[in-house]
Amino acid sequence: RYLAEWMVNGYPTENVWPLDLKRFGTLQSSRTFLRHRVMEVMPLMCDLKVPRWDFQTGRQLRTSPLYDRLDAQGARWMEKHGFERVKYFVPPGKDLLDLDQSKTFYKPDWFDIVGSEVKCCKEAVCVIDMSSFTKFEISSTGDQALESLQYLFSNDLDVPVGHVVHTGMLNEKGGYENDCSIARLSKRSFFMISPTDQQVHCWAWLKNRLPNDSSLILEDVTWKYTALNLIGPRAVDVLSELSYAPMTAEHFPSLFCKEMSVGYANGIRVMSITHTGEPGFVLYIPIEYALHVYNEVMNMGQKYGIRNAGYYALRSLRIEKFFAFWGQDLDAFTTPMECGREFQVKLEKGMQFVGQEALLEQKQNGVYKRFTMFILEDHDTDTDLWPWWGEPIYRNGRYVGKTTSSAYSYTLERHVCLGFVHHFDEKTGEELVVTTDFINQGEYEIDIAGQRFQAKAKLYPFSSLFTQRRRKDEVELSGYQRE
Repeated sequence: RYLAEWMVNGYPTENVWPLDLKRFGTLQSSRTFLRHRVMEVMPLMCDLKVPRWDFQTGRQLRTSPLYDRLDAQGARWMEKHGFERVKYFVPPGKDLLDLDQSKTFYKPDWFDIVGSEVKCCKEAVCVIDMSSFTKFEISSTGDQALESLQYLFSNDLDVPVGHVVHTGMLNEKGGYENDCSIARLSKRSFFMISPTDQQVHCWAWLKNRLPNDSSLILEDVTWKYTALNLIGPRAVDVLSELSYAPMTAEHFPSLFCKEMSVGYANGIRVMSITHTGEPGFVLYIPIEYALHVYNEVMNMGQKYGIRNAGYYALRSLRIEKFFAFWGQDLDAFTTPMECGREFQVKLEKGMQFVGQEALLEQKQNGVYKRFTMFILEDHDTDTDLWPWWGEPIYRNGRYVGKTTSSAYSYTLERHVCLGFVHHFDEKTGEELVVTTDFINQGEYEIDIAGQRFQAKAKLYPFSSLFTQRRRKDEVELSGYQRE
């Protein structure tokens, strides 16, 4: 059925990303890779896979230039689209083998390790290698690049040179085909950052919709750049000393991009974003300079308490800040209006864009699901099963949706779940518009393996709990009930 819909209409009626061939690249089509991976996959069909489970075959296929350096410092690895990414760093003295073999649905052995990385991100500065993110450059001899991107993306990209725009690449129904950040490098060139597993899908989507114009160039530059994410309040101090340039908000505002020198290396693209909501920067470094820049950053950062961190810390930070990620929370059937990203849409930007009509209709008629944040109330982190994703959400005892991602918030000292809430008519089962009052006036529970836990629902991030000057003992969790 879905294949027939795909062939006739160009898209199926349900999210079938787990079955989409575009989630793979040519790098995963070698005979040896397929033979080894299939031999591993088949027995797993009858096995219980624990959370954060990783394939053992087909590994070390794509690696950052910093792989050996990070591995020697205790990096534990996971794989995404064939790319090795760090989960966390095992500190000296810990049993590496014991951590590698821990498999549980309960509190994992890496809990305290990730907690210390999160704390460092909030109080000092951490470095996360994010080289796996997909990176494209779009340029033209005239205005073709800007005009094409204005049509394909929902936000307004006609911004001054150096500005970074968060935007969505939508389909005709207003759903996310891609969620990305785009920096305007010059009047006629743009630099696009997308999730790791978007490399093939996003390329195909753009190639099929960009005009066949020889003066318009789309280039995949993922392999050209190593990306270092510097997260934390002291990131500005580290970069200021390395670049001999002021990096304060007055000189380098948020969502800004500039080419700079770092150490001996030139041509480093520095962006004032972190993908987590914390202060900091992402450095896009030509690969031949990667090791040099990393060493310079780590050496300079010693006096500011710098340390390495991994994607588990990144996940905790972004979920407690209510940041949605494509492939987990966002998909081709989720619109910006349904996930609180109306601000990333410019309905009146002076030209039509893909998905505009669907979004205008939603703005007028309302949405049938709303992305919501849940804080677990009576959940014991030490003894209860953890939420991972896909847990049922109940409102006033009735099923209304499921979670899409979750993480332990080391700031709130509670579990945070993100998910979509629907509104069904109790008599007919018909799907109704989900209003703000509907979300706010309900009593919620999250079902984890058959046990329900009370949860507080919220449509906006807990911003008042994350002010840098507020001490942890001044944070009253009861305060979020009034926000």
